[in-house]
Amino acid sequence: MMTLKAAFCCAFILTIAALTTAVPAAAAGTAGIAAVCTQNGGMTSSGERFSPDKLTAAHRTLPFGTMVRVSNMRNGHTVVVRINDRRPFNKDRLIDVSPAAAKLLQFSGLTLVTLDVVTSKQ
Repeated sequence: MMTLKAAFCCAFILTIAALTTAVPAAAAGTAGIAAVCTQNGGMTSSGERFSPDKLTAAHRTLPFGTMVRVSNMRNGHTVVVRINDRRPFNKDRLIDVSPAAAKLLQFSGLTLVTLDVVTSKQ
């Protein structure tokens, strides 16, 4: 016979599992560390030339062309960027943003952010 506490725990775990599988990555306010991309020229993984002046970003799994709202959790600033590269290679980071995006988010180095997918190219 299941106790009330055990039943509640099972229901809670099933609810969390349903929520995490029903929502795609970065679609529901995924939080993590963002870094400023320090690439100097060259090509991105999508085949376009890297431009520090464009509002672009690198993400390990989101499709190229996906528009993502990045919100700086430390100061509330937000920017919408387009995914055009495959990074960060450091597993502790969630996204690398261009210098132009970092400037609008008002950070240098690393900061805590949330990501929300605006439009997807899946």
